[in-house]
Amino acid sequence: MTENIQQKKTFLIDMDGVLVHGERAIPGAVDFINSLKEGGHRFLILTNNSRYTPLDLQHRLKTVGLQVEVNNLFNSAMATANFVQSQKPGGSAYVLGGTGLYHALNDVGIALTDYNPDFVILGETESISYDKIIRATQLIKAGIPFIATNPDSANPTESGVIPACGAVAALLEKATGYKPYFVGKPNPLIMRLALRFIGEHSENAIMVGDNMETDIRVGLESGLETILVLSGVTSEEMISKFPYRPNRVVKSVAHIELP
Repeated sequence: MTENIQQKKTFLIDMDGVLVHGERAIPGAVDFINSLKEGGHRFLILTNNSRYTPLDLQHRLKTVGLQVEVNNLFNSAMATANFVQSQKPGGSAYVLGGTGLYHALNDVGIALTDYNPDFVILGETESISYDKIIRATQLIKAGIPFIATNPDSANPTESGVIPACGAVAALLEKATGYKPYFVGKPNPLIMRLALRFIGEHSENAIMVGDNMETDIRVGLESGLETILVLSGVTSEEMISKFPYRPNRVVKSVAHIELP
């Protein structure tokens, strides 16, 4: 059944499992984004993936036919940089992460260093040397605050599941005894920062995602209407295992009908 949205609202949309899967667009995703633009709906693609810059993400989406502007993208790297800058303007950090996290921190004036940093920050990355893990362990054990961009333990790829930020964070937590502060979904902080980025209020926004633990939970806890799509990590049978429910459940974004 196709769901109909009666009011024109702003959409916050997860990326992996909702718009794309690996290197291909999910069927109906291109038409959905085009319909949002044609209907005058404001939207923001909100992803926990901190590895890439918004420009990188824009290029990735463009290669599969999804035409979006850079200002339609917000990720956990940007949220983490904003959070760190608000806590200690002009501070410093020892960083384990990808290009997206490094760029986001540089953009807000956070210095990158392994000598007496203000924070240890972990993000998504393709590879981490064991030497960097050792140094991060030593710094966290010495009392340097530990921040991680997102709690996702694994990421699906076309070649199979790979460890994600949450898995590496668990390793460092086990080694040090200190839990990280996760900035990304389901922390409502990232939602507040994303809504501020797009200039919108929670009561006029809808969160669309495929993950009950991150997307739907953050939408619920931030006061947004939520739509769960079954094109990603969640099946219909899994929904009943959670103590909360999305407002709507659809097969994919192709089944969200806009007025």
